[in-house]
Amino acid sequence: QVQLVESGGGSVQPGGSLTLSCAATSTVVKLYTMGWYRQTPGKQRELVADITPGGGIDYADSVKGRFTLSRDVEGGSVYLEMSSLKPEDTAVYFCNARIISGFSYWGQGTLVNVFS
Repeated sequence: QVQLVESGGGSVQPGGSLTLSCAATSTVVKLYTMGWYRQTPGKQRELVADITPGGGIDYADSVKGRFTLSRDVEGGSVYLEMSSLKPEDTAVYFCNARIISGFSYWGQGTLVNVFS
């Protein structure tokens, strides 16, 4: 069983920065696409950014130019650097690791709160 351990959430003022980290307990995820999703109450979970084993990265339009996703060389950890944060970025952020069949592992979620 693979676990995804998240850290780095918190509260920040608009315009501020935070970095989220996600570490997998097994390096098997180096073969998985990894990334971050976010969810607010009453809304569906949405993709923020993900990175393939080959290094291809997709970002949601709403975060392009503000968020940067990276992955460590071993492939078992991902990092989401968030800058120029906006109140609408407030959400619970979930780390995800998935294989091509669609099977996914999820982290427990970490809250990012952007407020004045």
